[in-house]
Amino acid sequence: MRRPPAGRVLAALSVLPALAVAGWLLAALPLLAFGVYRPVVAIPLGLAMAGLLCWAGTRGLVSVAEDADGHGPVDTVRATVGQVAAAVAVAAGAGVFNGVMHGEQLAVRRDPSTYAQYAIWLAREGSLPIPARPEAFGGADPSLIFESVGFYAVGDSVVPQFMPGAPMLFALGEWLGGLFLAPVVLGALAVLAVAGLAARLAGGRWAPVAALAFACCMPIIYTSRATFSEIPSMLLLLGGLALVHDALYGHGRRIGAALGGLTLGLAVLVRVDGLRDVLPVLAFAGLLVAMGRRSPGRHGGLGPPLLAGLAAGAGLGLAAGYGLSRPYLTYLSSSMRPLLLICAAVLVLTLAGTVAAPLLARLRPPGWLPAAGATLVALTMAGLAVRPWLVTVRRVPDNVDDRLTATFIEQIQKANGLPIDGTRLYFEHTLHWVAWYVGVPALVLATLAAAVLTHRLLRGRGLPWLLPLAVIGWATLTTLLRPAITPDHPWAARRLVPVVIPGVILLAVWGAERLRERAGEGRWRGWVVPVCALLLVVPPAVTSIGTAFTPVGRGEAAAVAAMCARIPPDASVLIAERVTADRYTQVVRGACGVPAAEVRQVEGDTAPESDVRRLVERVRAAGRTPVVLAAEEGQVAPYGPVTQLIGLVTRQDERSLTEAPDGTWSLRINVWMALP
Repeated sequence: MRRPPAGRVLAALSVLPALAVAGWLLAALPLLAFGVYRPVVAIPLGLAMAGLLCWAGTRGLVSVAEDADGHGPVDTVRATVGQVAAAVAVAAGAGVFNGVMHGEQLAVRRDPSTYAQYAIWLAREGSLPIPARPEAFGGADPSLIFESVGFYAVGDSVVPQFMPGAPMLFALGEWLGGLFLAPVVLGALAVLAVAGLAARLAGGRWAPVAALAFACCMPIIYTSRATFSEIPSMLLLLGGLALVHDALYGHGRRIGAALGGLTLGLAVLVRVDGLRDVLPVLAFAGLLVAMGRRSPGRHGGLGPPLLAGLAAGAGLGLAAGYGLSRPYLTYLSSSMRPLLLICAAVLVLTLAGTVAAPLLARLRPPGWLPAAGATLVALTMAGLAVRPWLVTVRRVPDNVDDRLTATFIEQIQKANGLPIDGTRLYFEHTLHWVAWYVGVPALVLATLAAAVLTHRLLRGRGLPWLLPLAVIGWATLTTLLRPAITPDHPWAARRLVPVVIPGVILLAVWGAERLRERAGEGRWRGWVVPVCALLLVVPPAVTSIGTAFTPVGRGEAAAVAAMCARIPPDASVLIAERVTADRYTQVVRGACGVPAAEVRQVEGDTAPESDVRRLVERVRAAGRTPVVLAAEEGQVAPYGPVTQLIGLVTRQDERSLTEAPDGTWSLRINVWMALP
């Protein structure tokens, strides 16, 4: 049997992960909706659906396509065996390295631990919402609080924050005994996705360079070691772009366009921000439909399946958000409403453009438009670069959440030795954030490449870049203008992960390829690839050194397991202190499997002793064993014999506001228990 060309192997390897993730999500979502997301059902159905999508997405994958300018047949992915092997080796190396250094964030402090607890609940119970079980405390009481950080109280239930896509994936890791290795595997597969897209858009020689530059970026390392949603979202977005590229410029099959749209749309199921990221795909699908009306052919016929797939994926994501994460969407309503209005406007404009396609086809763009477009790209990036010297982005707190954020920023400013001003958001520095992590050479190359590609596209050339550049440009601009995140690093760097960092790297390697072509056949041409490779890989690697070799949260998994083993199985846990309640209410409820509630504080961070004693008696009357938890021995000593459940010293993320992080901070966690 003839061995397939190396480029075809890379083409398949770079889309199979996204297809498998999409298939798993399609099988998992209805199971979760009906409350039967159990391994005995989910694993066979998920594997079957993933296998079906992988087969359909790669069936008949061929390598004949048009080149970037529409001339002649060439390979869709052109790569040698060595180039493919190098890209695979980078992905495998990234997986092994991050697997060894993976984090263990279980105490709910920020999003990774919220996702981890969400996944643990799904893996063990397979249904939503989470029962608060007030009857285990003698019934509802004004002093009982069942919500905690990342988990909303709704009636007698608790609803996790965030969309369910990523937790459904991480739950599979929990079933297989590796909750914290699931993001590591997804991160390694994302490296392959970047390599495959780089090979499609810039050539096979740049696949391992793009893979290595991407794998070395600190935000990629950071989000590949913990249960974040950004890596699975990026995997779907990049895989979807590759599928659409192959459908348009490779085998030209409608099923490929439909699967590409579906995969892109399912990014909404993982991150609600995915709705913003895929907006250009909607306009692009409308363009293909318009092309089909004007001159039916291979490309025009792919518009309807792309649009149908996108609508199906995004529709499932929105439906899941509304049905399973409604309190979260309500919390985001101030930003969701404008986004939905923008989506509606894009849809109306797309429909209008499709209807008016025959008329618009007669128009001839002015000759100055390509140069103007390229200039606008350069000026936009220049404006973002000088933005810190022109504006200072602030937010005056007008609600409880904003005031808490302002207080948090003030604490970080004090630790960083900066002037105290809790209204500052530091969003004017967002382009500088990108430069920290990918390096100035990559950013300059990407900017020049974006300008040149814009010029070429407005002249009707370089069409394979139309959709990728639209997605990268739109998501990058909107993210850098308003990242909507607490601005400490490495935390804020996660906003750059789904599109900005891979987009900059893809543009940079395309720019490097153009430099190689411009070098001609002279002696300097041979130096372009190694020099550009060094310029693209060394700066992000240097930035990452300070944090890459220090795991975060190590020891938390063992500490939580030991805590759960010492809590009586018939206990009802009363948490009498605020920080412990924020961090451990859902840990006790989900990981330990016993009811838990915070006791409301009247003044300070500790609950009144009279309320705790009253609730202890209510628990006894309900036929259960009362347990009281707090952070310090003295806070639980009044209620009975005390035991220290957790006394852990570990590492946590640094919190840097004005420069790239170069280390980690110490973290001490104490939990004490009293058995009244």
